[in-house]
Amino acid sequence: MANNHGGRREGSGRMKQEETKLVRVPLSKIDTVMAVRQADYHHTIPLYSSKVAAGYPSPADDRVDDSINLQEMLVKNPEKTFALRASGDSMVNAGIKSGDLLIVESRQQGLDGQMVIAVVNNELTVKTLSIQTNQIRLLPANPLFQPIDVINMDDFKILGVVIHIVHSP
Repeated sequence: MANNHGGRREGSGRMKQEETKLVRVPLSKIDTVMAVRQADYHHTIPLYSSKVAAGYPSPADDRVDDSINLQEMLVKNPEKTFALRASGDSMVNAGIKSGDLLIVESRQQGLDGQMVIAVVNNELTVKTLSIQTNQIRLLPANPLFQPIDVINMDDFKILGVVIHIVHSP
């Protein structure tokens, strides 16, 4: 009797000996992650040839010169990029308001002066990373908030660096 299970198909599956990567996703977020992975984000928007005056107004031009793909422009490493929504006022002077969308590139380290997403004492925060000789600090961008001094490295982890901010309406 013939085996009707289909067998190997050209171009299917992964290449032999190709490395794999384990990705941990909270069970409550699986549907959301799968929907994002299956969605087609290759949408372009028109780029008009007119320059917009930051000083005096100029006549409007409706000639489309080109189109741009925001995903390609904003996300250089899609497999390492995620988004979070900001909450609170500690970074308002850095241009982050509550409700803004933060586009983050996953990294375990940041450079001095970079805006990072960090876990401190099991809580997420967005702050500017300050690395001094013997001290790591997370600096707010609002004088009403105090810097966070990282004392115990076991209670501190960088999840990524903020690469773009999308302001909420």
